Amino acid sequence: MRTVRPRASDLHPVLWTGLAALAGGAVLCVVGWCGMSGERHAERQLPYLASCTVPGSALIIAGAILLTYGRSTLTSARVAELYELLVPPEPRPAAPGRPLTVPGGTLWHRADCPLLEGAPRAVPADGPAIAAGGLGPCPVCAQQTGA
Repeated sequence: MRTVRPRASDLHPVLWTGLAALAGGAVLCVVGWCGMSGERHAERQLPYLASCTVPGSALIIAGAILLTYGRSTLTSARVAELYELLVPPEPRPAAPGRPLTVPGGTLWHRADCPLLEGAPRAVPADGPAIAAGGLGPCPVCAQQTGA
């Protein structure tokens, strides 16, 4: 099984914004730490704390939230795409016409019978076989018609 990784074009813009916020927050925290570590007195450390470290921490938190939201958005989009591939959009409408059967089968089916879905060898059932009782009605078709 091959693992599919997202391409750069698949990434949601929120992910890029989150990454930028994380990077900016990390830079601000490093600048604030370097500025504070060079000062001996607490009153001279406060400007670095207020202007770099606190906003940097807020950017890191915002970036983490944006990354989480972006990943869940990307995941939701992929799940929706897979759902569309796996589940048919609408049931087929009832198609009037000649009944069908599978060669060697004992039941006749309507053209929209879900049991015939994917059966490429379904052929028209001949009327005399149905009239003579050689072919019985499909239970699913009978339930759909209310018979």
